[in-house]
Amino acid sequence: MTQNPPRLIQFYRWMWRFCKVRRFVKFVETIQPSSNDILLDIGGHPFNWYRRGGLFKRVNTLNLTLQPMDHIPDSAPEIHALQADARQLAVDDQSNDIVFSNSAIEHVGDFQDQIKFAREARRVGKRLWIQTPARSCPIDPHYLVLFIHWFPQSWHAPLARWASIRGLTKSASIKELSDIASNTRLLKKNEFESLFPDCDIVTEKLLFIFPKSYIAIRKN
Repeated sequence: MTQNPPRLIQFYRWMWRFCKVRRFVKFVETIQPSSNDILLDIGGHPFNWYRRGGLFKRVNTLNLTLQPMDHIPDSAPEIHALQADARQLAVDDQSNDIVFSNSAIEHVGDFQDQIKFAREARRVGKRLWIQTPARSCPIDPHYLVLFIHWFPQSWHAPLARWASIRGLTKSASIKELSDIASNTRLLKKNEFESLFPDCDIVTEKLLFIFPKSYIAIRKN
C-alpha cells in the first residue's frame, strides 16, 4: 500500500502549485502570448501545457532526457518533447517567439554552465521568461529547511538528512538528497542580473518580505 506523504510535504506541494498557477497568470499577462507563437520550455514537462490550448501554436519542451507524452487532450496545443543540452542548442537565433523556464537554471552545473544556459536562452528566444529560486530566501525549496543552502555545498546532504523536513520524514532518500546537493546551485540576485543584462528582473516575495525567486523577463 502506498503511504500518503507527511502533511507538511502535502502542504508544501499545495503551496508550490498555488504559486505556480499565480506565476503562470502573471506570465500570460506580461508576455501576452498569441496563438501564432512557438514556445520553448527549457526543463519543463509536456503535461504542464496540456491545458494551454489557444495560447500558443506549438510548445517544445526540452530536457536532457526525453520526457513522455501520454494522453494528450485534443484541446492542447501542438506539443513536442525534445532531448538536448540547454547549454548548447542546435537552434537558430531568435527561432522561438518565447523561451520559458521554471526552476531549471539552478540545476545545470556551476556558474559557467549557468552563463551558457542564459546565453543560449537569450540567443534563441525573442521574448523570455526565466524563473529561478532566490538564494537569499531563508527556506531552501529543495530540502524544505532553513538556511541550509547558505552553508558549503559539501554540508548540504548530511545536514538535509538529519535536519530537513524531507530528510526527517524520509520523503527523499539519502541518494536523492545527495543528488540535490551535487546538482543544485542557487543564484544570488546580482549573479542572476549579470546572466540576463537585457531583461527586467522581477523578485517574487515570500510573506511579502523575503525574496522567494527571481524572474528574468524580456518582452521583445
